[in-house]
Amino acid sequence: MKKMKRFGLAAAGVVVIIGALWICFGEKIKILRTSLNSFKDENLAHTFQHTPEIQPTKKISKGGTASEFLKEDNLTLADGFYYEGDFYASETFMEDTKTSAMLVLKDDVIKYEKYFLGGDENTLFSSNSMGKSFVSALMGIAVSEGSVKSIEDPLGMYIPEFVGTELEHIPVKACLQMASGIDFDEDQDMSSFSMRTLMGTPAMKVIAKYGLQEEPYTYRRYLSINTEILGQVIQNATGRGLAEYMEEKLWKKIGPDHDAYWTLSNGTELAMGGLSVSLRDYARFARLYLNEGVYQGEQILPKEWVKDSMDVSAEYSKPGANQDAYNVIGYGYQWWVPQGNQGEFMAIGVYGQWIYVNPSKQVIIVKTSADPDFMSEGYELKHVEFFRAVTEGLG
Repeated sequence: MKKMKRFGLAAAGVVVIIGALWICFGEKIKILRTSLNSFKDENLAHTFQHTPEIQPTKKISKGGTASEFLKEDNLTLADGFYYEGDFYASETFMEDTKTSAMLVLKDDVIKYEKYFLGGDENTLFSSNSMGKSFVSALMGIAVSEGSVKSIEDPLGMYIPEFVGTELEHIPVKACLQMASGIDFDEDQDMSSFSMRTLMGTPAMKVIAKYGLQEEPYTYRRYLSINTEILGQVIQNATGRGLAEYMEEKLWKKIGPDHDAYWTLSNGTELAMGGLSVSLRDYARFARLYLNEGVYQGEQILPKEWVKDSMDVSAEYSKPGANQDAYNVIGYGYQWWVPQGNQGEFMAIGVYGQWIYVNPSKQVIIVKTSADPDFMSEGYELKHVEFFRAVTEGLG
């Protein structure tokens, strides 16, 4: 009987605790539950086309008149491509990688544009980690305007939570290049980080506890918290949220068709990958880089910033750095740079989101997907070869 009483008291205590948690965190728990359900394989396509309806977001208004692309009838894509001796047919590859949309642009003319899995020209597709490249652009603007004095500055100059910790003296540039040395494992630690921030702990307070695994610029290790840090540097330096800053300094200036939206985590823009953008507007952003930061005669991004963003000359930045499967493609300032001599660069997001730019051919390809097999062997390099084959097929 006493044992049953103790059990009853314990059970009552659990109910009280759960009730208190629900009162304090009920809305956040609902968001978490919705997020977990959204990322089930069968829900990915819907999730990546409806994120602003599912998650809290902040609007980035488009401004005035959109820039127009000329459009031709859809060309026939290259038959396919070879990867490690095997041939992959283009149409089959697109289907197998759960493509939701693809746009091919050459010399400012749309050569191919198709939508699948329910999307269309007005759909806003989730960036996932392609959003990191947008954060890099905002950093370039903040540096050019003097809000951030230099990317050689230590993080402690901009993030008070890091003062007195091992992270205080990490240069901003090391975060841009994913070479910060922070003791964080993208696969093992991300769930805990996300849960703690969702429940209300500020992201920088969480990150400040991690310490260093190695000195900055020793290795390149892809850590999404590096981009969260960059986002906070921009916010603290400019005194403005990322969505507001992007709206004024970038989005309204490149002639987008649609408003964009930035997903919020605990009320703050998710810098590591929270944008929702239409297919053509992703291409407009890529075109800004293709044109060395210029749009209609205005230098929106410094030319040197665009150039430096693709510099992978440092040992840790080169393709194949560390002989690590995660680093088969080079990495600049939050842009991926594959091996080759055509100056290609890419933004990549999990589940198969791509912006591919080939300056030598004046080609931009945007491919969005809902592919749960995005971690399969050779996934990134197969896409590089696919994009190259499509580019060569344009003539």
